[in-house]
Order: sequence, then C-alpha cells, then structure tokens
Amino acid sequence: MPSPHSAPIEAIRTQTPQTEERDNLRGILWMMVSVIGASVMTVMVRLASADVSSIEVVFYRSIIATALVCTALVLISPMRKQLSFSKPYTHLIRGILVAAATHFGFYTIAHIPLATATVLFFTAPIFATVLSIFVHGESIGPRRIAAIFAGFLGAVVVLRPGFSELSFGMLTAIGSSITFALALAMTRGIAQADGPLSTYLSSVVITGLATLPLMFDGSGIPTESATWILLFVVALMSMLRGVADIYAYRYGEAGILAPAAYTRLVFIGIAAYFMFGEIPDWPTVLGATIIIGSTLYIARREAMLKKAK
Repeated sequence: MPSPHSAPIEAIRTQTPQTEERDNLRGILWMMVSVIGASVMTVMVRLASADVSSIEVVFYRSIIATALVCTALVLISPMRKQLSFSKPYTHLIRGILVAAATHFGFYTIAHIPLATATVLFFTAPIFATVLSIFVHGESIGPRRIAAIFAGFLGAVVVLRPGFSELSFGMLTAIGSSITFALALAMTRGIAQADGPLSTYLSSVVITGLATLPLMFDGSGIPTESATWILLFVVALMSMLRGVADIYAYRYGEAGILAPAAYTRLVFIGIAAYFMFGEIPDWPTVLGATIIIGSTLYIARREAMLKKAK
C-alpha cells in the first residue's frame, strides 16, 4: 500500500461484481489481517526513522515494493495481462498525490505520538466523503453532513489549536489525509479503466520517482542490516495490508468492516506504550471517539443507502 491509509480499497470495490455473494465473517478476518499489517508497518516506520529520514523510508519502501511486484510479473504471466495504462496522465496525477500522502504520513509517524497520528489519519474517509460531492457529483443528506462536521470537530479536539503548540507533525497528518482523499477520489475511475494491479503499480513507481530528487541532499545508502530488515518489513506489510484490504472489501460490507478497521488504534496504542513509552492524552482519546463515531456512521449510512438501491 502506498500510504499509511488504505489506498486499494476503492480500487477493488469498483472491480467486484455487485452480485458476488457477501461473506462478512471472511471480510472481517481479512480486515484483521489488514489491521495487523498496518500496525506492524507503522511501528517499523517509526523504528526505521531512528536511523534514516522519513524521506529515505518512503524511497526505499517504494523501491522494494516495485521490485517485488515486478518479480511477480516476470514469474506469473497472467498478472502481466492485467497491466493497462490507458490514462497515463491520470495515473501520474494520482501517483503524485499518493506520494505526497505517503511523505506526509511517514513524517507524521516519525515525529508525533503514534496514537495521535493514527487518530488524525482516520479523518481521510471524512475528507473523501466531502470530495465525492465535487468529484463524483454525489449527494449527501443532512445526517451525513452532521457526521462530517462531527468528524472535523474531533480533529480540532486532537489538534487543540490555541490551547497547545500545534506541531508540524500534526499538520502533516491532516495533509496526508487530504492528499490521500484526493487520490482516493481519482482511484475509482482509474481502477475501472485499468484495474487495481495497474493502479497500485503506478502509484509505487511514481512515488519512488517523485522521491528520487529529494535523495540528493546527501542521504546515503543505509549500512546497518537491521535498517534494511525494517525497510523490507515496511514494504512487505504495506503490500500485505493492500491485499488484505482488497479481499476484506470484496467479501464484507463497509459498514460492518469499519469497526474492525478501528482496532488498529488499539494495536498501535499498545505497541506505542510498551515500545516507546507513549500514553495518549485525554484530547486525543476524546477526539478519537468523535472521529471514529462519525466515520462509523458515514460508513454505515452509505452501506444502508447502497442496500436500499
């Protein structure tokens, strides 16, 4: 997965036949695999950032992910037949947005408490819902509008401007959510035209190319084997999460899967406490409650509307 968020979700949902049988239990199990993969990836990014910059983490993760996908394409011929890039400029724009979201997100993970970062990342579905109005012309009712405002209120509670110093890492978390939401708004059309594999591959390749100029600031190749292991795990876990998201939303309903997705905050909170001595403060907990509640409502409401149609 190209970012700390869940990029392949919308891509594969558009590829899934509407008549396919739902299996929510299987979907939840795949979502838990996604949660574990995302949690491990987040912790590995923080650990790797102790030895290299977040820019280098993004670059090497993109290189490793690209190498793994290309190796699979060489060995598995049916995968090569799935490649299609009929909208190169759209791939390029989306890839740049994904690159920005990844850089913002990895910087956030490296510099602010992990629980706070994760809570702010959860605002991405809220921004995506707002953007769907302008990009896809979707209409939303007063209840979802109220849920969106509640989600933004939750973000303000976490950021608490005027009451404490607003760190740059918090701003990059919001920046990551906004740029990811923009990329997500473009994903539907690209995935319908070229498929999820092409959508994923273009994003990791473009992220690597966009990061390359930033590597000329004197950054060297990591010399510690432990750092390379961490970077490899970051790439592997991001790909595992991407595959798990694909199957989770292929089998399960979004409104049912959403609560399982938020267990990521629990896993990351526990890891942050034992590994880094981080304890979430009360504004983070309160803001998380508001944000999670609003996004759960949005997910459930959208699922109900789709079922009604």
